[in-house]
Amino acid sequence: MYQWRKFEFFEEKFGGGKCKIPEEISGKIECCSSGRGKLVIGCDDGTVSLLERGLYFNFGFQAHSSSVLFLQQLKQRNFLVSIGEDEQISPQQSGMCLKVFDLDKMQPEGSSTTSPDCIGILRIFTNQFPQAKITSFLVLEEAPPILLIAIGLDTGCIYCIKGDIARERISRFKLQVDSVSDKGNSSVTGLGFRLDGQALLLFAVTPNSVSLFSMQHQPPRQQILDQIGCNVNSVTMSDRLEFIIGRPEAVYFYEVDGRGPCWAFEGEKKFIGWFRGYLLCVIADQRNGKNTLNVYDLKNRLIAHSLVVKEVSHMLCEWGNIILIMTDKSALCIGEKDMESKLDMLFKKNLYTVAINLVQTQQADAAATAEVLRKYGDHLYSKQDYDEAMAQYIHTIGHLEPSYVIQKFLDAQRIYNLTNYLENLHEKGLASKDHTTLLLNCYTKLKDVEKLYVFIKSEDGVGEHKFDVETAIRVCRAANYHEHAMYVAKKAGRHEWYLKILLEDLGRYDEALQYISSLEPSQAGVTVKEYGKILIEHKPAETIDILMRLCTEDVDLAKSGTSNDAYLSMLPSPVDFLNIFIHHSQSLMDFLEKYTDKVKDSPAQVEIHNTLLELYLSIEINFPSISQANNEIDFNIKVRPAAPALSRAVSNGKLIVNGKNSYMEKDTLERREKGLRLLKSAWSSDLEHPLYDVDLAIILCEMNAFKEGLLYLYEKMKLYKEVIACYMQAHDHEGLIACCKRLGDSGKGGDPTLWADLLKYFGELGEDCSKEVKDVLTYIERDDILPPIIVLQTLSRNPCLTLSVIKDYIARKLEQESKLIEEDRRAIEKYQEDTLIMRKEIQDLRTNARIFQLSKCTACTFTLDLPAAHFMCMHSFHQRCLGDNENECPECAPQCRSVMEMKRSLEQNSKDQDRFFQQVKSSKDGFSVIAEYFGKGVISKTSNGSTGTVRSGSTSSTSGF
Repeated sequence: MYQWRKFEFFEEKFGGGKCKIPEEISGKIECCSSGRGKLVIGCDDGTVSLLERGLYFNFGFQAHSSSVLFLQQLKQRNFLVSIGEDEQISPQQSGMCLKVFDLDKMQPEGSSTTSPDCIGILRIFTNQFPQAKITSFLVLEEAPPILLIAIGLDTGCIYCIKGDIARERISRFKLQVDSVSDKGNSSVTGLGFRLDGQALLLFAVTPNSVSLFSMQHQPPRQQILDQIGCNVNSVTMSDRLEFIIGRPEAVYFYEVDGRGPCWAFEGEKKFIGWFRGYLLCVIADQRNGKNTLNVYDLKNRLIAHSLVVKEVSHMLCEWGNIILIMTDKSALCIGEKDMESKLDMLFKKNLYTVAINLVQTQQADAAATAEVLRKYGDHLYSKQDYDEAMAQYIHTIGHLEPSYVIQKFLDAQRIYNLTNYLENLHEKGLASKDHTTLLLNCYTKLKDVEKLYVFIKSEDGVGEHKFDVETAIRVCRAANYHEHAMYVAKKAGRHEWYLKILLEDLGRYDEALQYISSLEPSQAGVTVKEYGKILIEHKPAETIDILMRLCTEDVDLAKSGTSNDAYLSMLPSPVDFLNIFIHHSQSLMDFLEKYTDKVKDSPAQVEIHNTLLELYLSIEINFPSISQANNEIDFNIKVRPAAPALSRAVSNGKLIVNGKNSYMEKDTLERREKGLRLLKSAWSSDLEHPLYDVDLAIILCEMNAFKEGLLYLYEKMKLYKEVIACYMQAHDHEGLIACCKRLGDSGKGGDPTLWADLLKYFGELGEDCSKEVKDVLTYIERDDILPPIIVLQTLSRNPCLTLSVIKDYIARKLEQESKLIEEDRRAIEKYQEDTLIMRKEIQDLRTNARIFQLSKCTACTFTLDLPAAHFMCMHSFHQRCLGDNENECPECAPQCRSVMEMKRSLEQNSKDQDRFFQQVKSSKDGFSVIAEYFGKGVISKTSNGSTGTVRSGSTSSTSGF
């Protein structure tokens, strides 16, 4: 037979646990109850006493006149229900009464005794319920103030009383457990209520049977659970509402559907009880006549406490202790030790499995359970039972620091156990990056590829990896498990890692390109920026195709409702990918050319055109890679303007390369043709501003001696002097004159001063250029650009020129000047004659009288009569025809006002200096403008003087000039 281990998990309380019932209780103890922090004791003298913690007497009162047979302290309300004998009212009527006391309401002050208020008295036996011996008693508190009282009799009947006893609103009914044929074995020895949901059930036991009554039915329905029973005091209810009975051979548990488990504890069960999951049994040993109290832990199959006791009369549980009251009025109190004390006791005996079961069954916190498991694991580790120790350590995950376990198993011989622990750590999602690294290193050292594959495929409940992805990729990559690393990277969406492995470790460029093509455009753009250098180096054409799809992806714009410009602004710009073309300028040129052919109005077209211009105009299109530099491969591609390795000359815009590599020369010329086409197409006549940076373009043309480009840019910018400077620098006289013909024609918006610069150039040339000078003089003479004196002074600086070059020019100029002088002389004579006539008329007006002989009015042409008005202009008018204006002639007034207005206008213009200087600057002959201002009298020093003074001053000035 299995022998249960015995432990001392309980200890005696209240001064060693042995104490006595207070002397105030003098009668024989008949019944006891507990609850609400009190012990209630009923005696045969009818008194009820209440004891406090430590079995100290609180108070007592006379509940019944004869004896108290049964007591029950209610839990919900501080009520005490008792059954006892009182005086008989008549011989036919029994004195057995049921009383309910309210312990919160005491008798009024001044009374002789301290007793609670009795709120209800009820006679148990009536004519319908005949008298019998009461063998058991139980009260159930339903919804207050309703009580359900069950009274078991020796006749096999149960009297039930339900209702509010204080208000005498009750109902009675009777339940028959056993037939009355066998009266000696039909006593109801135990009762137990059970609430199963809404159903109320009543267990009843007799020496021969165990029954169950369903109280919700009317009448209650009986069910026989077993054909064996038990004696009095061998009945209790567990905390799971199981009905327990004790028989000499075993202890039986009953559920609503019948007998459940039984425990074979031999011996007569004097008392059965239940305390905090423990089964309490007072067992009588027939061999030595001693009674033993055993406390059974049924879950862990151990005896938590065992103690030999004297004759027990009552067993109670209160204040967290087990209280035994003996027949000699002594008492024994035992209480459970704390968990730490119990575990220390087990640890000293190395009973770790018992300790683990104990903390688990008593629902200790997880930290305490983990501590027990840790100690058990340490014990097994010290015994070199590493597998079992690891099994315990695994249960501590989440509470024990992983490093505590890991450092114990770092030895190579225990790597399997360490792997197991780390796997469980990841399974519970508590692993760090270091744990992931360690686990993967374990797999690689064990060469367990299958487990490694299972691990990297593992996911948690939401589809996420249970480990740090980057760490796993790094470790697998370092151990040359590239396929596993790629799987993790792809699963986790770490595209940069996936491509890094493909390109840097495996060199599978086609697969990398295919993978990039499968990504979303935004993700593909990021990966190309990062790994585009490698791809361009090995797969330039395919990489350019991917870039074209990224930058020019076609969509149905009409369907999406997005304009073309707005859509292009959302796409990646080619400028974003320029850095990947370092050392691969030819590929960059191909990419940008394809892009510009397909996209005509890109938001980044200025930057793109700038880059293309730099590629087209640079002589060094290809930059040598590091490998080429190491292998000392030199194709003479790098050519600087001052580099001696490759000489060049510029003639008529053509680059002449003196070298054997004709392919280089051809390629350079082709690129320059493309550059010139780009300069023209990106700054066409309909564009106000070019689609490239003009300053950068000029710098590039200057640096690379690209004459055609410079000429075009200077001409578009109307920097005509810079254009002819290019020709002058190249000593291209023919081109220089042709350029001036095109750009120096004022009729077509040109700058005629270019001819003056050209003449100055030839005058300072220092060589014979007679033919060119004659051509220049032709245009200078035609447009009258320079005075002859300036022409003579300019050409006199060239010692190689003779007078014959300008002889014809000077002769023509002298002839023209003679004609102009003659015309001016005739004009002067005419103006002088007109002036003399005017002065004579003025003098006549001042000195001689005027005779008015008009006989008709100038206005109405009627005969002139008085009153009349005569004016010095020889016009006469009726006074009535003049109206209000009598001071001026109506006929001559408009002409006079016009002259005066012209004079005021001239005076106002004389103050507008900007206009004067602008006319002087824009005129071919500035002196003539000044002379005109003098002639109009605008420029005068005596503008504020009298009229005579002005005239005399003018005459004086004229004579002086």
